[in-house]
Amino acid sequence: MNYNTNIRLITCLCIFTAIITFPLYLFAEDEKEIEYETGFYYTIKKGDTLWDISQRFFDSPWQWPDLWKENSQVPNPHLVYPGERIRLFHKGWVKTTAKIDINEKSLKKEQTYFFYPDIDKVGFIKKEPITSSGYIFKSYDDKIMISCGDKVYIRQGDNTSFVPGEKYTIYRTHPVTNKKTKDCIGVHHYLTGVLEITEKHPDFAVAKVIQSFRSIEVNDLLMPYQPLSKKILISKNEKKLEGSIIGSEEQTTIIGNGEIAFIDKGCQDGVMPGQHYSIYYQEKKRLDLKSKKYTLLSIVDFGTLFVLRTEQTTSTVLITRSDKSITPGAKICSPLSKK
Repeated sequence: MNYNTNIRLITCLCIFTAIITFPLYLFAEDEKEIEYETGFYYTIKKGDTLWDISQRFFDSPWQWPDLWKENSQVPNPHLVYPGERIRLFHKGWVKTTAKIDINEKSLKKEQTYFFYPDIDKVGFIKKEPITSSGYIFKSYDDKIMISCGDKVYIRQGDNTSFVPGEKYTIYRTHPVTNKKTKDCIGVHHYLTGVLEITEKHPDFAVAKVIQSFRSIEVNDLLMPYQPLSKKILISKNEKKLEGSIIGSEEQTTIIGNGEIAFIDKGCQDGVMPGQHYSIYYQEKKRLDLKSKKYTLLSIVDFGTLFVLRTEQTTSTVLITRSDKSITPGAKICSPLSKK
């Protein structure tokens, strides 16, 4: 075999290797989507630099080293390319939500969005409970605490017909009332997991739990599984709004940074997923001890929340900043300007 023949064989082998490796490379790129963490993401445009992006989102171009550190997929901080996605680091949440450039073009191009991988786990409050598709009436081996991988027996609702392969969200409910007026706000739908129908019998069905968000119990209810997008596009706050925090997903008395909570405003009030609101308080003081007149002091902005999903009269939110403890009843309003 002469020299030229060897060269041709080696060249063909390289081309063949590139062809069979190319789809695997694409697959590896798709896998990065799964590794995204909770936070805000920005899609690089032509002419962007980390210096400029740092100035735009964090008020200082000198934050670019932190921006680069948070995005290990960028090998050279001086070379970023259009279409590349970078994460706007966690400590910048509040400034990010306050300073993002919101316009119709940017929303369509999906330049800035919030990625929340646990979106399927968050519950919601509705005025009336949804009609359940059925409920768990027994677990295999009579397990009290049911989790992922366990099999359960379920009864179907009057208007439901289970089909093997269908998925259902598991949940339970409890009423939510205003602690001051005692009026009913709605019904909290607390999501505990997802199951898949494996067998259908005349009077019952068998299912396997494929996800468990919390401990699942006998008598937990079912609703059709409807996956939500983990990418929440930033939405503009169209009008001024005043409201309050109803409480937290886990019914704690103190609500902290990164926790799920509910507010008493929904889509009928103009609230949309992707919006953010300020959490504030305003004290009043009697300046003249001889007078009964009180004067309102300056508004203190001590937190920020981000809207994940909305119902008619309520919304599910994520606390993205809390400079002090947040309690149910805390006031919220349209974003307060930062000076």
